[in-house]
Amino acid sequence: MESQPVIKVILIIVFVAFGVFLMLPGRGARHLAIRRLLMVLVLALTVLAVIFPNALNQVAHAVGVGRGADLLLYGLIVVFVGNALVQQRRSRHTERQITLIARRLALAEARLAAGPTAEIAGPAAESRTAGNAAAAAATTGATIGADAAAPAVRTASTGAGTAD
Repeated sequence: MESQPVIKVILIIVFVAFGVFLMLPGRGARHLAIRRLLMVLVLALTVLAVIFPNALNQVAHAVGVGRGADLLLYGLIVVFVGNALVQQRRSRHTERQITLIARRLALAEARLAAGPTAEIAGPAAESRTAGNAAAAAATTGATIGADAAAPAVRTASTGAGTAD
């Protein structure tokens, strides 16, 4: 079990780096640039492995792996796990967005069905009214310009519950 210590350390470092990378907020330009640079690096290494297969064997021996094909398999596993983690993160984010949209749509439809003066009961109903105005307008086919949406955002953030 003590064979191949170098590749084990490399794989552990890579997986820890994936974990740290996934815990960081992922919506910035820096995050996107890092992902693109890593993709270019992986593609360049793949092309070099095809062009110089003996070099891959030498690197494999240097890190304690028997063959270049085995090293390539380890790399494939690293990329697969990283991609699975990123896709899981995206899926969770998308599910949260769909849930929020469904809630807003349900509240807007209930408000439209009850009439213009009806109020939805609940402790957070006041803070939801500003966000629901845009959803209600979208449901009925009306359009809201940037000027009309701005007061709704301000009331939602202040919690006032009345439009400006």
